[in-house]
Amino acid sequence: MMDTDGILRERKRLQETKPRFVINSAVKDTLFIFFGIFSAAFGLESFLLPNRFIDGGATGISLLVSEVTQIPLAVLIIFVNVPFLFMAYRTIGKQFAVKALLAILGLSMVLALINFPEVTQDKLLVSVFGGFFLGAGIGMSIRGGSVLDGTEVLAIYLSKKMGVKIGDVIILINIIIFLAAAYLLSIEAALYSMLTYLAASKTLDFVVDGIEEYTGVTIISPRSEEIRQMVTEKLGRGLTIYKATGGYGKHGERNEYDVIYTVITRLEIRKLTVEIEKLDPKAFVVMSSINDTRGGMIKKRSFK
Repeated sequence: MMDTDGILRERKRLQETKPRFVINSAVKDTLFIFFGIFSAAFGLESFLLPNRFIDGGATGISLLVSEVTQIPLAVLIIFVNVPFLFMAYRTIGKQFAVKALLAILGLSMVLALINFPEVTQDKLLVSVFGGFFLGAGIGMSIRGGSVLDGTEVLAIYLSKKMGVKIGDVIILINIIIFLAAAYLLSIEAALYSMLTYLAASKTLDFVVDGIEEYTGVTIISPRSEEIRQMVTEKLGRGLTIYKATGGYGKHGERNEYDVIYTVITRLEIRKLTVEIEKLDPKAFVVMSSINDTRGGMIKKRSFK
C-alpha cells in the first residue's frame, strides 16, 4: 500500500527547499557576475586601453572602434553588444538576455565611473595579464549565467541558421578583427592583441571548466567483469554497462559482449590504463573529453 503520509511529507520538504535553492542560486550568480565585471574592467583599463591593445569578439570590436574614433569604451560596449542581445533573446531565452543586458550595463558603468590605474607598459605583460583579467571576467559572468561579450551568441545564432560550426564562426570573426587591427593600428599591435586573445580564451576556459577536466572512457573486452570490479573498487568510480553486438573480419562475424563506460579525471587516466593492461592488454579503449558532468559519483561545482 502506498505511504500517503510519506509522499505528502516529501512533497512538503521539496516545496520548502525550492525557494531556498532559488535564492542561493541567485546570490551565487550575482556574485559571479559582480566580480566578473570588475575583473574585466580592470583588465581593460589597467592593461589594454592605455597600450592600444585589443581582444577578440565584441570587446575587441569595441576597443578597436574606440581607438579609431575616440568614442568612450563605456558607450561602445553597450552599442556593439545590442545586436547580440537581441539574438540571445531569440536564440537562448528571455532570462539569459536580461542577465546579459544587466551584466553589460554594469561593465559599462564601472568603466565610466571607476578609474583603474595603469599597471605596466611592458607590452608582453600587458597582452598576457590584460587577457588574463579580461578572460577571467568573461568566464565568471558565464558562471553566473550571463555574458560580457556577445560573440558566442552570434556564433550560436549563425550555427542554427546556417548549419556552420560555432568554433569556425568565432575564428572567422576574430580573423577579421585582427586584420582590421593590423590595418588601422599596426601589425605589432595586432600581434600583441592576438596574444591577449589567447590569454583571455585560455583563462575563460579555466574559469568555466575549472581544473577538473573529465574524460569519458569506453572499454570493450572479453574480461569486462574483471575490469568492472577494478573500476569500481580500485578507482572508486561508477560505470554503465551496455549490452552490445559487434562484427569484424571479412565475413562480418558477430559476437555479443559488454561495453563499459565510465568517467574519470585526467589524473586517473594513467592509473586506469595500467590496470587495464594488467587485465587485458588487447582491450579496445576509447577516450573522449567531456566539458561538463552532473550528479552520479562525479563531484563537481554546479553552474548555469
